[in-house]
Amino acid sequence: MQKLLCVGLIFWSLTSWGQELFHRDFVKMGSSFTISVVSASAREAETAIDLGVAEIDRIEQLISSWNPSSYTAEINRQAGKRPVVVPLELYELIQRAIAISRLCDGAFDISYASMDALWTFKGEEIQRPSKKIVAAAVANIGFDNVLLDEEKQTVFLKKEGMKIGFGAIGKGYAADRVKALLMKEGVVGGIVNASGDMAVWGKQPNGQSWEVGIINPMNNQKVFAHFSLDNNAVVTSGDYERFLYLEGERYGHIIDPRTGYPSKGVISCTVFAPKAELADALATALYVMGVEKGIAFIDQIPNVSAIMIDEKGEIHASKNIEIDEET
Repeated sequence: MQKLLCVGLIFWSLTSWGQELFHRDFVKMGSSFTISVVSASAREAETAIDLGVAEIDRIEQLISSWNPSSYTAEINRQAGKRPVVVPLELYELIQRAIAISRLCDGAFDISYASMDALWTFKGEEIQRPSKKIVAAAVANIGFDNVLLDEEKQTVFLKKEGMKIGFGAIGKGYAADRVKALLMKEGVVGGIVNASGDMAVWGKQPNGQSWEVGIINPMNNQKVFAHFSLDNNAVVTSGDYERFLYLEGERYGHIIDPRTGYPSKGVISCTVFAPKAELADALATALYVMGVEKGIAFIDQIPNVSAIMIDEKGEIHASKNIEIDEET
């Protein structure tokens, strides 16, 4: 049995004659990635993984707000000034992000990026920014002020000082795109792991479904439940590595875009969905909503399920998922 370790999850894969599971670890988009593929030879696997890495590079060039030559950076520079013509791929990604924002009443919002400089999540006690500074940043947040023109294929940030960022959806999108590319290239099965945002397809080398174990965030040496996956996605996000303390209280690394303050009350959230992009955005929304509202929200979405762990270590699951707990 081979174990593939990742943030919040463990994947099991059994090998058999004729095919094996090959993988490569690397860093892109400021995060750790692992691409794993089922192949009959190391040479074929390396070629496939090379294609996947190149695709991630392409996506990073498209969506990175830190790259001054990217379309995203140009959108931010022209906030309050003029619309920016963008490639259809980026336009549609922003369009989907806004649709998710409407669905969750702004608990997820790609215009959150004006908050980036206010908080540092290194597990340390920090000084609370003044209410005036936070309020000024929040004033520049609001998905309704991201204006799209489908005919001209433009994006316009209505208010000067607004910024968009893909930190809560970009890695999931990258995982989906690599999966689609490798499937098109004939790779029969694999896993794209973008720091806990995972897209899977096909079967293990022995023909069985992929199996994922969710790590207990209160003890990362233990798995509290396991699930089978078939051609779908799972995202696990936890604040056990990225958090801060304000006046002795612990806050997670995800900021509520409606208030400007970090979330609290949830330490781990796992979302199962058809696409990693969707699971990524919804995991962020659930953190912000909290357990009660988050589970009630997920229960209304077909083909999506979630498991949330609160700050006391209690497990909460949506109605359409059964937890097979480890003993």
